[in-house]
Amino acid sequence: MAQYKHLPIYKTTYELLEKVTRRTKDFPKDFKYSLGEKIRNECIELVVFIYKANTIKNKREENLQQILERVQVIELMLRLAKDLRLFNVTVFSEIVLLTDNVARQAQGWIKHTTSLRAE
Repeated sequence: MAQYKHLPIYKTTYELLEKVTRRTKDFPKDFKYSLGEKIRNECIELVVFIYKANTIKNKREENLQQILERVQVIELMLRLAKDLRLFNVTVFSEIVLLTDNVARQAQGWIKHTTSLRAE
């Protein structure tokens, strides 16, 4: 089992967390401590679920499903931030590409886990 820090999904998620943290610090005060903080917290939860999926084998699929759910919540909040003009289109698309990448990797991990269980 690879250490979670070496997993591509972890690296992508950490990049997402870093980018979101940098971009939400410039939100207006009305949104910095509500929407901005919520987005950051959801990204942190993603990192936690990746760690859990990698270490707790009997709950791996459950944790991977949580990752997919969190990604959708993050994408919803990112869209709201873009619609409120807290992000420009370029920043929004960069961040959404990262969330899409995380979701694809999680789906691949689910397929791999399911195929191992079926054998």
